[in-house]
Amino acid sequence: MQENPVVYLVGAGPGDPELLTAKALRLINEADVIVYDRLVSPRIMDLAPSGTPKINVGKQPKLHPVPQEEINQLLVSLAHDGRRVVRLKGGDPFLFGRGSEEAAYLRQHNVAFEVVPGVTSASACAAAVGIPLTHRGLSNGVRYVTGHCCDTSDLDLDWRGLADPATTLVLYMGKANIPQISIKLIANGLSETTPVAAICNGTRPEQRHIVSTLGEISGATSTADFKGPVLFIVGRVVELADILGVAAPEIRPASPLKERRRA
Repeated sequence: MQENPVVYLVGAGPGDPELLTAKALRLINEADVIVYDRLVSPRIMDLAPSGTPKINVGKQPKLHPVPQEEINQLLVSLAHDGRRVVRLKGGDPFLFGRGSEEAAYLRQHNVAFEVVPGVTSASACAAAVGIPLTHRGLSNGVRYVTGHCCDTSDLDLDWRGLADPATTLVLYMGKANIPQISIKLIANGLSETTPVAAICNGTRPEQRHIVSTLGEISGATSTADFKGPVLFIVGRVVELADILGVAAPEIRPASPLKERRRA
């Protein structure tokens, strides 16, 4: 217990325990209680001491058993009890992780906090399949976009700006909306032959990914029947997966769809 409690907003990375930062691992071992999300892998949770209380507040698409407001209140309550609280999030807490919302709530309630960055899925999953997010002559920038909206309305994104062939587009949480996303990007000028990779459970033993095109990625993803979080990478850099993706053996279904499983 602490006289001056601190809530640690900790990034757990994409799932591979070896991609945890040293600081994240230390805090997990020192925590009085861990409040964790669905995207934190079981192998990372297994690193916590067996006696540490663990509270699952994970969300799934269209299913939020613990609303964000209740999570915010829980963090404040645990801190006021004098506990060393680790709020463990998949990836990085400040990149589509609602970490900033929780930090703002803690600040409003006079609870100290510290943000511990984590390896985000974009860089980790891309590296796991041999895709650089930038490459001279292919991509001179990267844009990170959420493919998920809070309700059933259409995604309200800068589609014309996103349809830039010189930029790599990384889509988080886009599995459900990939048909709409593909149509919008093509309608705003991005070629339907633009390469796309869809990576499921990136960096984990059950990792799978497919390489297709913008015009066919929706059907390809549906056929693959992915179980788990999916990250999409759109852009010419995806072409380099055949050259740089040497870490895992390939399974090659009929063109244009390619599916690979992690060794």
